[in-house]
Amino acid sequence: MEFAFILLAFVFGLVLKLLRLPTLIGYLLAGFTLNYFDFTATQALQNIANFGITLMLFTIGLKLNIKDLYKKEVWLGSISHTFIWITLINVLLISLSWIGLSAFAELDWTTQALLAFSLSFSSTVCIVKILEDNGEIKTRHGTLAIGILVMQDIIAVLFLVIATGKVPSVWALGLLLLFFVKPLWSKILESVGHGELLVLSGFMLAFGGYELFELVGVKGDLGALIIGMFVATHQKSAELSKSLMSFKDLFLIGFFLTIGLSELPTLELTLTALVLCLFIPIKFVLFFKLFSLLKLRARTSYLASLVLSNYSEFGLIVVALLVNLKWLPQEWLVVLAIAVSFSFVLTSFAYKNSHNQYNRLKLKLKFFEQNVRLPEDTFVQPKDAEIIVIGLGRVGKGAYASLHQMVGRKVWGMDADPVRINKLKKLGYQVLVGDGEDVDLWENMDLTKVNLVLLALPSIDDICNITEQLQHANYQGKIASIARYQDQVEPLLKAGSDKVFNFFTEAGTGFAEESLQLILNKQQTKKTLKQE
Repeated sequence: MEFAFILLAFVFGLVLKLLRLPTLIGYLLAGFTLNYFDFTATQALQNIANFGITLMLFTIGLKLNIKDLYKKEVWLGSISHTFIWITLINVLLISLSWIGLSAFAELDWTTQALLAFSLSFSSTVCIVKILEDNGEIKTRHGTLAIGILVMQDIIAVLFLVIATGKVPSVWALGLLLLFFVKPLWSKILESVGHGELLVLSGFMLAFGGYELFELVGVKGDLGALIIGMFVATHQKSAELSKSLMSFKDLFLIGFFLTIGLSELPTLELTLTALVLCLFIPIKFVLFFKLFSLLKLRARTSYLASLVLSNYSEFGLIVVALLVNLKWLPQEWLVVLAIAVSFSFVLTSFAYKNSHNQYNRLKLKLKFFEQNVRLPEDTFVQPKDAEIIVIGLGRVGKGAYASLHQMVGRKVWGMDADPVRINKLKKLGYQVLVGDGEDVDLWENMDLTKVNLVLLALPSIDDICNITEQLQHANYQGKIASIARYQDQVEPLLKAGSDKVFNFFTEAGTGFAEESLQLILNKQQTKKTLKQE
């Protein structure tokens, strides 16, 4: 049976990959197909799905700056959206019951409010997967969306405490001691090296955090997230996140399969789920309007609102609770499972060309911008820049250092991660925070003196998008980019790069040239000494 799960997931994932669509849609379809052929989710598959969610929340924590939660646009935006959404959707559900739709007619106003509450959450799994696939976790809209999700998780924990009457143990106060054992974690991470022990330490911290919080009566997933946030300040956090990436993605396939396997939808239940999906544009408009009122740029508001416009797997937990309490019939669990699945598909499709969508709509969207800008949204002008390196990971940082030795302060670095930029500034780097896919950034930057842009990013899609934005901004200089695999070279050249460097080939060539130079220098020294 497990082989059938693997086979169908692979086939559907491959088909969607060839169609250049998000693979998570394929996993959902695989789940529904397995359901049609009378397969059911095994306990092993359910455990894999739970592992994936726990690892995902831990890796989110590894990338999360806790200061982001203090920002008004995060906590006020999240809380305001929840209350306004519940009010609006409750009114709509009451209207549907008045119209006489059978599925809604039997709901009283309390149940309608709770159903509206279950639909207020956005999917952590879906959103993080989309942002990671697009390399946008550290961008302004990416961190905003993640911050909103964390606030929703906190609201979720409070709801579960109230609804189930499960009060955290008095021992939960002992979780405050986690602040004092941080040096111990740091010492452990410094000692494990870079191999399998590093991966194992990640599993230990993620699942250890889960079990520790569950032990004291607090939601375990929140524990994995918080432990990740503690570890995020360690110098190995980025390496740890990368080492867990494949495991997390593999386990999350199990999550998407379990949604499809939850129940085989009937026509009536499917139509009811589609009615709920008609509310999703309201979620988008509400988020966009709130973000705009909180003085965010139109682009940030648009992209964050778009990726947040879906229903959450947590909604299934709420509805399951309501079913157990006999407040909702069993069929509603199926309805919400279908609605959640459809919302994943809608978000994946809608976000696929989100940057081009913004380019087409930006004049209309900017009408909603406030005149006053937040400090994070001001554009920095790179003074006297002739070369800009975009992406300051290991490769980009190395390229910047080499260019700085040759041309001095005519080279600038740019990265979407403000934490990374602040660290580099302290080291004396001439850098700025910026999202290369942001056409507004390029249109507000003087590119007349810039002769070369280096794109040192891991995602080929990001490089192609940035190349397109530069072309929109009428950039006339040269573009060089990095390819990790040989089959990426041709697509990057077609997208507009003037030169593409194969990461591994060029690294080997550079290593050989530098090593050879050592011999040549030694021979030259001997020759000079003989002549003297």
